[in-house]
Amino acid sequence: MRLVFGLVLIAGLGLAGFAVYMAQNYIGAYENALQQERAKVTAAVPTQQIYVTTRAIAFGEQILPEDIQLAPWPKEILPEGYFDEANPTSAVGEDPRVALRPMEKFEAVLAIKVSEPGGDAGLTSRLERGQRAFAIKVDVASGVSGFLRPGDRVDVYWTGRIPGNDPHLPKGDVTKLIETGMRLIAIDQMSETETTATTIAQTVTVAASPQQVAALAQAQKTGQLSLSLMASNDDTVADAIEVDQLSLLGLEQPEAEEAPKRALQTCTRIERRGNVRTEIPIPCSN
Repeated sequence: MRLVFGLVLIAGLGLAGFAVYMAQNYIGAYENALQQERAKVTAAVPTQQIYVTTRAIAFGEQILPEDIQLAPWPKEILPEGYFDEANPTSAVGEDPRVALRPMEKFEAVLAIKVSEPGGDAGLTSRLERGQRAFAIKVDVASGVSGFLRPGDRVDVYWTGRIPGNDPHLPKGDVTKLIETGMRLIAIDQMSETETTATTIAQTVTVAASPQQVAALAQAQKTGQLSLSLMASNDDTVADAIEVDQLSLLGLEQPEAEEAPKRALQTCTRIERRGNVRTEIPIPCSN
């Protein structure tokens, strides 16, 4: 009985091994046939290696080397303005390009979809994390006679009148430095930094934090803003500056005169009782 059981077990193992062997041969043959078919298709449709994206790229993002790769593309339907190994997106030493429109993963990188090396996609690409764009109204006087360019840095002064009758507050108009070293990102509707033309701007756009935006909006509503152009290599931080009419003329603000204290008046009433004279304090009638 045991002999029969052993023979059956050996036969089962043999059949199982034979089945695995046949399955491996079948899978191997299928893979070989699939590779041969792919090779035939590749040979039948000529392709060329062009750059495609490796991830979804949003508008205004820089296109870095890890964001693109070479992939085969049918030569018959090559898109216009593609980039390949002979014509890369950025040469060695060049600044990266910027996406001018959103691109999906494995989408072909085309010249119409990206900027020139070192270019940008407008104001949004010039704002750092946490910054906002804010427009300031200027004229020929407050805008430094049209010599402002995108990329310059300016100090912002506020001129206005402080309300209130407090004698300790400045009298008349006051000029105060409210922001220093603010970066210009656009002049009117122009954001190019390479222009050499002199234009009298009506608005300038600065990059500011939300707190600075609130301060500038309040200052622009309550007074007049003026800009002062900083040197390109100036890294100093301006002190708190405030000038009113008295300090401009070198005059001292008069101290408030205190009203003289009125002496307390005491009223009495005299009573006589015999030879005794007595003074009794009473409320004064006036």
